[in-house]
Amino acid sequence: MLDSTETVKPTPEDSNEGREPGLFDAVRQAIRGTHASYDYTSGSIGRAIMLLSIPMVLEMLMESVFAVVDVFFVGRLGKDAVATVGLTESMLTIVYTLAIGLSIGATAMVARRTGERDAEGAARTAAQVIILGLIVSAVLGIAGVLLAPTLLKAMGAEPGVIETGSNFTRVMLGCNVSVVMLFLINAIFRGAGDAAIAMRVLWFANAINILLGPCLIFGLGPFPELGVTGAAVATTIGRGTGALYAFSRLLKPGGRVNLTWQHFRLDPALMMRLLRLSGMGTFQVFIGMASWVGLTLINASFGSVALAGNTIGMRVIMFALLPSFGMSNAAATMVGQALGAGKPERAEQAVWKAGFYNMCFLGVVGLLFIIFAGQIVRLFTQDPAVYAYGVDCLRIVACGFLFYAYGMVITQSFNGAGDTWTPTVINLFVFWLWEIPLAYVLAIYFNLGPHGVFLAVTIAFSTLAVVSAVVFRRGRWKTHKV
Repeated sequence: MLDSTETVKPTPEDSNEGREPGLFDAVRQAIRGTHASYDYTSGSIGRAIMLLSIPMVLEMLMESVFAVVDVFFVGRLGKDAVATVGLTESMLTIVYTLAIGLSIGATAMVARRTGERDAEGAARTAAQVIILGLIVSAVLGIAGVLLAPTLLKAMGAEPGVIETGSNFTRVMLGCNVSVVMLFLINAIFRGAGDAAIAMRVLWFANAINILLGPCLIFGLGPFPELGVTGAAVATTIGRGTGALYAFSRLLKPGGRVNLTWQHFRLDPALMMRLLRLSGMGTFQVFIGMASWVGLTLINASFGSVALAGNTIGMRVIMFALLPSFGMSNAAATMVGQALGAGKPERAEQAVWKAGFYNMCFLGVVGLLFIIFAGQIVRLFTQDPAVYAYGVDCLRIVACGFLFYAYGMVITQSFNGAGDTWTPTVINLFVFWLWEIPLAYVLAIYFNLGPHGVFLAVTIAFSTLAVVSAVVFRRGRWKTHKV
């Protein structure tokens, strides 16, 4: 199953010539994987988006399923365990920030080189990204192992949370290399248009997570009972296995990106270009991630009950948003490859079409969340107070889904073009100068508590979409060099 793309032979569907396939055929081809000769820079834009986005959406859907299943099992251990996961996830935003920032540079440069038909340039870029990722994860891992209890205390954790969750935090931070490598290698696959492989890698990794999670948390069968720490161990084993498999695929001939060990020679000039591009991308993501840390700190001031409710609500929300990031990543790949092929108008058309598809999906999901919020949150907690906060979070934030559907696609499209500066400025305004102050004022000054934080998130989502659309229409991203 994992290696099925290797045996795919070119067919009329795999070229850009001949008849347009039906919906079923297009879905089947997207999951199976297009042949390496398929050109995303010509032919039907809708079909190209579908071939890229279906595996990317399914990839993110598995990530969403894992996030929900993980908190489902941890929720059986009590509010301190759930709060531990929420606080550690907030700290992991540093890891995610650096990994996503590097992946922005990887996707943009690999996609641009692919559009230019420069396979050697794409391979050199991929190798340098992996080297950077290994260096970053080693530094963060050492710091996380040594400082886990101190970090939890700094995040406002109660004594019970620190006692219960320190080992969970140590494992998650100390073994962050598995997360970083999955982000980066899958970003390389996506930039090259190998979305089906990236999908299989994440499904493989998270399937192991889901199977091992309850075994190690509750001590099922021959497995030790590790409590909340078991969730971290399962995550590390699953994602580490997936990262190793993904790396092996990069070294295997016949794909869109073929690495050899020679590509891993340090290339200072290329690495500096990556650092400049990814550095701004990292700061861009840091702005957004840091805003979540700020919101978590505000929620933590209302106690573990409010924090646990917020954690459950946001995990469910990410269940919807992560597949939408798949659509956004597809738009980024389309933009990068189209600009590399000298077709900026095709890039713009792809963005608006992907945004519309995303709006349709998130609109339906948001409506379901608003109607069935109580039933959904009840699956994760029986604590009445935690339940109330979770329902409030889910309903209010879901109201901003229609706007955010376009916002996330447009933001990623800037990044796909290599214009990481524009979304960085937008994020700085929306999240730091608008969302966090608004959340503080509503929650503390107007005494709305966590309800005010949830309102601020929805307002910020909407603002991001409107501002991004206005700037995108100016078209300066079309001339950006990578």
